[in-house]
Amino acid sequence: MIELYTASTPNGWKASVTLEELQLPYNAHAVNLSTGDQKQDWFLELSPNGRIPAIVDTDADDLAVFESGAIMIYLAEKAGKLLPTDAAGRTEVIQWLMFQMGGIGPMMGQANVFYRYFPEKIQPAIDRYQNECRRLFEVLDKRLAQSEWLARDFSIADIANWCWVRSYKWSGVEADDLVHLKRWRDALRERPASIKGVAVPEKVANLETEKDAKDKFVANARKTVQT
Repeated sequence: MIELYTASTPNGWKASVTLEELQLPYNAHAVNLSTGDQKQDWFLELSPNGRIPAIVDTDADDLAVFESGAIMIYLAEKAGKLLPTDAAGRTEVIQWLMFQMGGIGPMMGQANVFYRYFPEKIQPAIDRYQNECRRLFEVLDKRLAQSEWLARDFSIADIANWCWVRSYKWSGVEADDLVHLKRWRDALRERPASIKGVAVPEKVANLETEKDAKDKFVANARKTVQT
């Protein structure tokens, strides 16, 4: 059994959507970021960096794994799905997974911080991160013009990138004109595992249309940015 410690964020969804796609049994435990659960000793034993998600595999002598990308690779290898075993196929998937971890995730995360969470607007910083997000989206769009999925077949690379790209509007980045990215984004959104996974540990309200939910989310996010 996989014990998943997570929150409703893109990195958290990477783990839960992967678990749903692989149909691995798991228990989800909510980590309250706004109250500092991630800084408690019990959680730091699982994730030394104090970041979600983390998992414990009770079928593997309570092996703990932290870092969302490492978790995805571990789960895919455990199930024998979503990550090819041949060198070329495996490398193709991992490079697009690293593209998300080293590019999409950090850039969108910083765009969110400066565009949504900082109490003061620092326009050069906002422009810097939003422009870089747009450039990375264009890289994805170019790749998806050549292939249905980011790698040869649907994989953890698609899940990882989609879990971030799906919230492009929250980052204040235009993406609807990137037709290949939109086709891929819509296809991922309709997958049953995606629908279930992004509701773990709880479903997030539509922050673009529900003002009270948006204000509460931003207030909680500011707490995590400041700690």
